[in-house]
Amino acid sequence: MLYSTTDLLHLRDFYRRQLLDNTVPFWFPRSYDKEYGGYLLMREANGTLLDDDKAVWIQGRAAWLLSTLYNTVSRNPEWLQGARYGIDFLQQHCFDTDGRMFFHMARNGQPIRKRRYFFSETFTVIAAAAYAQATGSNSMASFARALFGQCLEYASTPGLLPSKYTSTRPARGIGVPMIMLNTAQQLRATIGDERCDAYIDQWISEIETFFVKDDIRCVMETVAPDGSIIDHIDGRTLNPGHAIEGAWFILHEARHRGNDERLTALGCKMLDYMWERGWDKEYGGIFYFRDVYHKPVQEYWQDMKFWWPHNEAIIATLLAYLMTGNEKYARWHRQVHQYAYSHFHDTENGEWFGYLHRNGTVAQTAKGNLFKGPFHLPRQEWYCLQILQEHLEKKEQNAARKAGSSL
Repeated sequence: MLYSTTDLLHLRDFYRRQLLDNTVPFWFPRSYDKEYGGYLLMREANGTLLDDDKAVWIQGRAAWLLSTLYNTVSRNPEWLQGARYGIDFLQQHCFDTDGRMFFHMARNGQPIRKRRYFFSETFTVIAAAAYAQATGSNSMASFARALFGQCLEYASTPGLLPSKYTSTRPARGIGVPMIMLNTAQQLRATIGDERCDAYIDQWISEIETFFVKDDIRCVMETVAPDGSIIDHIDGRTLNPGHAIEGAWFILHEARHRGNDERLTALGCKMLDYMWERGWDKEYGGIFYFRDVYHKPVQEYWQDMKFWWPHNEAIIATLLAYLMTGNEKYARWHRQVHQYAYSHFHDTENGEWFGYLHRNGTVAQTAKGNLFKGPFHLPRQEWYCLQILQEHLEKKEQNAARKAGSSL
């Protein structure tokens, strides 16, 4: 069944209410750390503090969210001041002497851990760029662009960052081209950067060339340097939600380019492949890991339902439907939307639980930790609100134009 205009209006209003009356108020203003800066985001189901440590990449995500809400929803001064807490903490405490960023900080800004990947940097880029757009700060824009250049170096220079593995079994992962693709899209949308378009083309090409496998209808998470499948447990492990997130990044790019047909087909194909492999036909929801050859998966949480793949699938299916009009995507969107909001959403305290058993029961009740915070869920609700509003406005304009021409 297709979505009617009334259905889409109801969806738009639902996502707006959830975002502004439920999700964002769970986190803010209670999470502002007015003593040390940044945010206190590791929280119990009812919002009480579980731990006062700070994950750097989630500090960046939260600052991005608040700046983006200010830029696109309402020029609420509390959101702008809230974004400043995160930006200041990131700049003042989260960079090591070698220029790299830490991953895990104590509340007062003392470093605890640095990881091999550079995702703290990418989320700081999008936070700084959104904040620069909000404030008109040239120095913040310069900071964002310079840090993006640093990320380009990390992404393109083998050996620049320490490796997790030896050289015995070389591999390449989809994570770097995906995160860099979205980082460039966010940078372009806020303050602009002349490097973005060419690099976006490069990263999409890398995803399509090495990770999308049409012969077995799959998007790989890790492959050999030449794109071949590494027939060992790690090489065979798929993450359907991650690939679906990559699908909507590509659909977003297609939409940015006036519904580019080739990119639309690529994004929809990736979504199709990983929905088929990821959707749990018995209990509903998206499996966390699968094996490309349907063999047992090593990780014990392989059949659990995590919150964020469902956020990505809600975006991907809705975007695919609005771009193509294909009834299949409306049906899939209904499925994942209904499953997610009936299982993850905490109707008593707001926000979502993060982790469910396969049968949909809550595995643990924390709302925030080193990996979960105010990002995937509010980004989903914000993005769906934006694309529905734009779609409905365009539809209304087209109807008015058509009525005018018939007079």
